[in-house]
Amino acid sequence: MVLSYAQAACRALEQAMQADERIVVLGEDVGRGGIFGQYAGLQARFGTQRVIDTPISESTIMGAGVGMALAGCKPVVEMRVVDFALCAMDEIVNQAAKNRFMFGGQGRVPLVARLPIGMWSASAAQHSQSFESWFAHLPGVVVVCPSTPQDNHDLLRAALDCGDPVIYMEHKELWPLQGELQATAPAALGQARRWREGRDLTLVSWSRQMHWAAEAAQTLADEGVQADLIDLRTLWPWDRDAVCESAARSGRLLVVHEAVQVAGFGAEVAASAAEATGCRVRRLGAPRIPVGYAPTLEEAARVRPAAIVAAARELLR
Repeated sequence: MVLSYAQAACRALEQAMQADERIVVLGEDVGRGGIFGQYAGLQARFGTQRVIDTPISESTIMGAGVGMALAGCKPVVEMRVVDFALCAMDEIVNQAAKNRFMFGGQGRVPLVARLPIGMWSASAAQHSQSFESWFAHLPGVVVVCPSTPQDNHDLLRAALDCGDPVIYMEHKELWPLQGELQATAPAALGQARRWREGRDLTLVSWSRQMHWAAEAAQTLADEGVQADLIDLRTLWPWDRDAVCESAARSGRLLVVHEAVQVAGFGAEVAASAAEATGCRVRRLGAPRIPVGYAPTLEEAARVRPAAIVAAARELLR
């Protein structure tokens, strides 16, 4: 079955809601399917008591979700895009993430917060940000970044079963991506996936940047360089074993992400692998600039396959 990234997530959520009546959805415009179609048809199927349209108040939406989770529900909280979730940071950071620890496990917050990340063409600086490293830095939450329709289906099901707050970060420009959806075993949070095998270089990425990393890996293969291409899929927990095993074999690690390079999660991956294996490392991310509206300014913030190839060549010297 071929489905889009958005349809795959919608299918996963529909299956989960059918199996577990505790799962509810709340957010702006979810009743009409969400701005990317990721909730299409769910309100008609499950009613307005389980697919709940809310006012435009992100702190209220997230706070209600935390309260519902503590009361026994399993809410899916829709923030539309991660940029808007900044209005709900207290509820995420000081409430959802801390409750289990502060109350000795008496309360759990089995909440999935959908915070779409990444550049959104012609949407400028306030709608094109990638904040995954913020949340990976936050104790008490799981961070997921699916890159394919299959992963968006499987990892959303895993997130709903997690039992702790999950920051679920789909990419704003992956929603129309088509892919074959196959019946698979349940996905494991914290388990990376190898896209292609190689011995010369370990190449690590996630989310939309994986697709450009794959293009770069093919260009390198045409030049005789075989990259071991790894999709982290979840940033916390992340698959240290898979990355370090590959880096130990290749002796070289290049971590690529769409987010700003300064203090990005690539630094954590690179430092951990270097400490564990002694491999050479290189990071590649966006410059520390706001994403511009003008096409030329927007392009300056993108990490294209050509830049990945150039960084790989430099690391191989």
